[in-house]
Amino acid sequence: MTNQISPILTLGPVLYNWPAETWRDFYLKIADEAAVEKVYLGEVICSKRAPLFDPHLEQVVTRLENGGKEVIFSTLSETTSNIDRKLMKKIAASEGFNIEANDVSALWHIKGRPHTIGPHMNAYNEESMKFFTTNGATNICLPPEMPAVGMKNLGKLAGEIGVDLEVQVYGRIGLALSARCYHARTWDRTKDSCKFICDIDCDGMDLHTLEGKPFLTINGIQTQSYTCLNLINELDEIIACGVTGLRISPHSTGTLETIEAFDGVLNKKLSAEEAAVKLEASRINAPFSNGFYYQKPGFEWISNGSHD
Repeated sequence: MTNQISPILTLGPVLYNWPAETWRDFYLKIADEAAVEKVYLGEVICSKRAPLFDPHLEQVVTRLENGGKEVIFSTLSETTSNIDRKLMKKIAASEGFNIEANDVSALWHIKGRPHTIGPHMNAYNEESMKFFTTNGATNICLPPEMPAVGMKNLGKLAGEIGVDLEVQVYGRIGLALSARCYHARTWDRTKDSCKFICDIDCDGMDLHTLEGKPFLTINGIQTQSYTCLNLINELDEIIACGVTGLRISPHSTGTLETIEAFDGVLNKKLSAEEAAVKLEASRINAPFSNGFYYQKPGFEWISNGSHD
């Protein structure tokens, strides 16, 4: 497999616990209206959520494929129980679909088959990329903490070994995973008897410092950035690094507008400045950030494009 000549937009899996009908309707709109070529589907955070969406999965997959989208099934980012392992095996056994591995346990089930490495797998260096491709990976999504210099180095290697490189360019950043569910604990519930309390926070639960300043977001077992990653101003540099997949992480509002803005820049219909205005108008209630890209604290916003 060789690198694609032109970069494409991809849509990462929904990371939050939305009502099943909301989840279904979101993807039906994506199928009909969104200029993305790949759509990742699947429960990445909590295996208990997965059955909630099963009644709509066939309809969503069919509609996405009819809309010209490639559907890729994403695995859990962490396996700690028998339920997790059963779900992992079920997803890995899906025939006729590409699989995105977000936990190393998935590699046992898909070894030798073409597959995707998700951002939770931490492909930080050349050796890890070589290992993943030897196992059958044809596409690797870099972790969102990757700075520009890292993208450039790995982009060069990707071209040499024939693997596509993908990066997240928009959305809250996944920072850490825990065996415990912070959402449940906040409401004095255990992980096993959570009653799906995470469904009250459609874009995650903001975590504040003692001074009342928001600085992180909680999504079940996942810790995310409070800020929203936005690399619209860096697209030309990212593409020049050899990146061929530009991933947008979905949120409850503004995702279609986000896709439209990035597509406008890719296809020279909008300038980065014009797209930035559209993104500002449709963003979630959190500031933008791009610090990791510039080797700065991730929550920072670098407006002058300095790599110093």
